[in-house]
Amino acid sequence: MHWINWVIVAVYLFVVVFDGLRRTRGTKNIEGYFLASRSLPWWAVGLSVMATQLSAVTLIGTTGQGATDGLRFVQFYFGLPIAMVLLGVTLVPFLHGAKVYTAYEYLERRFDAKTRSLTSLLFLLSRGMSAGTIIAAPSVVLSAIFGWDLTWCVLLIGVPTIGYTVLGGVEAVAWADVKQMVIIVAALLAIVVVLVWRLPVPLDEAFHIAGATGRLRVFDFSFSLTETYTFWSGILGGTFLMLSYFGTDQSQVQRYLAARSVDEARSSLLMSAYWKIPLQALILIIGVLVFLFYTFSPAPMLYNPRHDAMLREQRPAAYAALASRYTAALSARDQAAREAATVHGSAPLNTFKAHNDQVDVVRKEALAAVTEATGESSRDVNYIIPRLVLDHLPLGFAGVFLAAVLAAAMSSIAAELNSLATASVVDFYQRWYKPEASDAHFLKVGRISTAIWGVFAMVVATYAATLGSLIEVVNRFGSFFYGSILGVFLLAMIKRTRAIGAFVGLLAGMAVVAAVSFGAPQVSFLWHNVIGAVVVVVVGWALSLGRAETATAVQV
Repeated sequence: MHWINWVIVAVYLFVVVFDGLRRTRGTKNIEGYFLASRSLPWWAVGLSVMATQLSAVTLIGTTGQGATDGLRFVQFYFGLPIAMVLLGVTLVPFLHGAKVYTAYEYLERRFDAKTRSLTSLLFLLSRGMSAGTIIAAPSVVLSAIFGWDLTWCVLLIGVPTIGYTVLGGVEAVAWADVKQMVIIVAALLAIVVVLVWRLPVPLDEAFHIAGATGRLRVFDFSFSLTETYTFWSGILGGTFLMLSYFGTDQSQVQRYLAARSVDEARSSLLMSAYWKIPLQALILIIGVLVFLFYTFSPAPMLYNPRHDAMLREQRPAAYAALASRYTAALSARDQAAREAATVHGSAPLNTFKAHNDQVDVVRKEALAAVTEATGESSRDVNYIIPRLVLDHLPLGFAGVFLAAVLAAAMSSIAAELNSLATASVVDFYQRWYKPEASDAHFLKVGRISTAIWGVFAMVVATYAATLGSLIEVVNRFGSFFYGSILGVFLLAMIKRTRAIGAFVGLLAGMAVVAAVSFGAPQVSFLWHNVIGAVVVVVVGWALSLGRAETATAVQV
């Protein structure tokens, strides 16, 4: 990579880290460290919430998702506006007015200590694994750029980020997120301009070609529990996921608990409701543009350069045969695409689609050969956008994109680790081990907890990078836990529910989600949120009613 790109990366990271550390110098109590003394303006909280989601996972995983699968993924977010409105009138004023440090503190007030602890523990597991996925995203980029081993890339990203997070607090994280949003949006718009400029055919004709492959299809109204991206899974499963994530996940709750007032907390959530879907659509469209760019330019047979080199070295004859077929398929597809752009009608588009399917067939055979030769997962969707940026974008663009990826990762990881430390200290260390101590002591324990969770996240990162699309992986991890956690909070808002119902209902919800996750047939992860929440509420309500009837009978 050219030295100018490195200068861009270094300058941006220096500004973010320096400003973050400058803002933490006055932090001497746990409210300042964990909640920014409840002083953040709504727009900073809103941008921080959005920046946490527009992380390196989004820049890499979602663009790759758009390139391989098109716009269907945007249905995943259809439930977001509904969830934000519901949270604005329910949990947000509830938790902000309670003056708690974590969302799970309220559960002890409403039910009992064991329900609080179990719910917080489930959050720690889900968010710890998701933090690992966020570290994996920039590690994938560095691995693709320099050919370094993935483990070393994880350490390179994780160690300095953990050090920064240990020293920083939520205020530093939030203001770093504001800068992050600026660089991310700038990088995305720059990539759009370059890709459109590089297309050899008019944009409307190019999208016509993409439509022939189904990549411009947004809505899928089929109803299936095994299909992930449909209108109904987005509206129903997506609403439950967003309610769980923004309403009960400490990494998000901690943001609006740091807002100045309930009204400002509501406004911060509405910002996401208005802007999240357009931003996600933009990122997916970039993925479609990447597909179109590689339609008219030679596309790598394997986007992961390390796997490409390993297959070439270990099985040279098989590699040569696949490469020959792939080159021929690319040439035929390019010719068919140019014809479809100039000659209107269904016949040229059908011809192009047939040649595109042949390219996909050869690529799948190459990916299968990689898996067989190396024993590693060969799904290389996370390498598509890094290869494009490094191989084809003008000088300086690679630096801007890499700065955006690294800054997004550092900011998001810092936010995740800070919330993990908050729950660990407040819900476990302070609640069960040392209820009374100085703020200096709790700050020290919070920093140690941050470091421990950082190490855990790095271990997860080495595994998460091999699981396919990182945007899917992070939501798959969350969906396993989120629905059941949401169910407990729903029970808390229902009168006459009891502690035994909440605790047993939570256990039942997790058990059922585990059964549908690992059973046959496996239910798509978006539906896990609905299933978990419904099971917890039904079981918890039934047990609470049973206890109430028993108590009434005893009194009689």
